[in-house]
Amino acid sequence: MLFPFIAIAFLPHWGYSQPKDTLDVLFVGNSFTFYWNLPQVVGAMAATQGIPMRIRQSTASGATWEQHWKGEKGLSTQAMVKESKWDVVVLQNHSTGAIDQPVQFDDFGKKWIAAVRASGAEPLLFLTWAYHSNPLQQPAITEGYTRLGAETGTDMVPVGPIWSEVRRLRPDLDMYSDDKHPSPEATFLIGLIFFKKLTGQKVASIPNRLQTKDQYGENLYLSILAEEDAAFFRQLVDESDLPPFKGKTPKN
Repeated sequence: MLFPFIAIAFLPHWGYSQPKDTLDVLFVGNSFTFYWNLPQVVGAMAATQGIPMRIRQSTASGATWEQHWKGEKGLSTQAMVKESKWDVVVLQNHSTGAIDQPVQFDDFGKKWIAAVRASGAEPLLFLTWAYHSNPLQQPAITEGYTRLGAETGTDMVPVGPIWSEVRRLRPDLDMYSDDKHPSPEATFLIGLIFFKKLTGQKVASIPNRLQTKDQYGENLYLSILAEEDAAFFRQLVDESDLPPFKGKTPKN
C-alpha cells in the first residue's frame, strides 16, 4: 500500500543541490494529484533508476485551473511558475472540468499553457480518469484534453485511457479510494505512467516498494505493493503507446 499526503517538506531529498541534468517538475492540480503522494512517488521511482528529479507541487482540494490562475484556495501557482526554473509543469484540472465547464477548461487551459511556456518551461497535460460510478465519463474527458493538446501543440499523459484498460483487464483490482480518488494501487500505476512519459524509459525495473527519507533521515515508505499487481502494471505501461515527452528528458 501507499501512505497518504506526506508533507511537502520531505521533497528536498530530491533537490536543491541537484546535478546539472536534474529534471525540474512542478505538478499543478488538486486531490487527483496529491492523493497518496503521487509527486513523491514519481520522484521515488526516478531515484530507484538513478535519475535525478526535483519535484514540487501546487495543489488544493477541488481546485480548477481558473482557481489556480486567480490565486484562490490559498494557491500561489502563478508565482511558483514564474519564480522558479522548471523544465516541466504538469497541468491537471478539476476531474469533471472538461465535461461540466468546457469553456473554462479551454480558456484557462490555454492561459496556463501560454504562461508555462513564457516562463521557459514546457507544459504537460494530465489526462485524468472517470469516476468509479460512471466509466462513460472517460470519452468526454479524453476528448477535452486531446482537443486542448491539439489546439496548443501540448503533450499529455494519458492516465485515464490506461486506467480504463486496467478496469477492463483486471476488474478485481480496486483502483479507487472512494468514487473518484485513486487507491494506493492506482497511484503506483499513475506514477509508472509519468515516469515513462518523463524519462522515455521502460518501467520494468521499478520496484514494488518505494521509499524516501523524512526530515530526520529515516526511511519513509511511499509504496508497498503486491508484486503480482506491480508486475501487471509495469507490463501494461511498457506495452502502452506512450511516446516520450517532447521536452527535456533526464539521463541516468
